[in-house]
Amino acid sequence: MNFLTIGHRGVMGAEPENTLRSFVAAQQAGLDAIELDLHLSKDGALVVMHDTEVDRTTDGSGPIAEKTLAELRALDAGHGERVPVFEEVLDAVEAPLQAEIKDVAAARALAEVMRARDLASRVEVSSFHDEAIAEIARLVPGVRTALIASRYGTDVVERATAVGARTVCLNIRRLTLEVVEHAREADLRIIGWVVNTLDHLRLVRALELDGATTDYPEIRSTGRFTA
Repeated sequence: MNFLTIGHRGVMGAEPENTLRSFVAAQQAGLDAIELDLHLSKDGALVVMHDTEVDRTTDGSGPIAEKTLAELRALDAGHGERVPVFEEVLDAVEAPLQAEIKDVAAARALAEVMRARDLASRVEVSSFHDEAIAEIARLVPGVRTALIASRYGTDVVERATAVGARTVCLNIRRLTLEVVEHAREADLRIIGWVVNTLDHLRLVRALELDGATTDYPEIRSTGRFTA
């Protein structure tokens, strides 16, 4: 089985999350894909950041949606890194990307970039929000999508299939064999998150998941040999 390792916000356990420095480090570590998060700035730029506010990951404060790209660029995102836009990540690394969108507006902005740069084969789009997945699927023919869930039951399978997602990204702390079997019956890929310890890794391998999202690049080499 080809076990996929995905760098969570780059390699956020080792570098400032969602920065070009973190994404380059993930690629250099040989991770199979890189996960990142997208929000819209006040002036409509697709900025790469996880939270709705800048407080936790920069030296600024306040909501992303109330700041222009220029204002966001002025912030320090860690070790002197700047808040990147999605297009910069596309140019900085060659690895496949998993782009998490937070709402329908972000889906529409991302769709424009994906169509302009023919990214359907390189970028998988993920979201916690069913309507965002449905919107990107409508706007970008052939796009690969993944439904993310933290608190869930077997119903996550029906939710995924309803919006055309072929992958579910599931919080491993709530993962059960029942959910895994139900997903397999629907022919869904299953990615576990966040896999940061050997015990976590043993669990996802024992359940025969398709891959793991991790904060640490070491999981890649360990994952190749853990059954």
